[in-house]
Amino acid sequence: MRVMVIVKANKDSEAGILPSTELLAQMGKYNEELVKAGVMLAGEGLQASSKGKRVRFSGEKPTVIDGPFTETKELIAGFWLWQVRSMDEAVEWLKRSPFGGGAELEIRQVFEAEDFGAQLTPELKERGERLRQQVEKKRA
Repeated sequence: MRVMVIVKANKDSEAGILPSTELLAQMGKYNEELVKAGVMLAGEGLQASSKGKRVRFSGEKPTVIDGPFTETKELIAGFWLWQVRSMDEAVEWLKRSPFGGGAELEIRQVFEAEDFGAQLTPELKERGERLRQQVEKKRA
């Protein structure tokens, strides 16, 4: 199963305060462990919401809202995409992370094609697979 590990933003991340060299080194070592174990598929940190935008869809025309966004507890500072056998395995990996000091992370299962049942017709499934292959080609 694939899961997304969501790193919640905090006052420091929203202020643009970068992690210390020590924390970056610890995170690099942790990421190396994830890669060696075949768990980590992707992972990135995100810039503060002051550099972001939101697009709200209501009515006929989308509305663009410039950051920063006020509810820090609802914001994301980074993410990983992991391949694990179970949610319990994801939790165990996360417990080993170098986070501390009140950090909050969330683990969410990623939908797989089979999760959509009959709504995902063979034609739609094939289209999705074709798009994934195109993305992989462009990345190579």
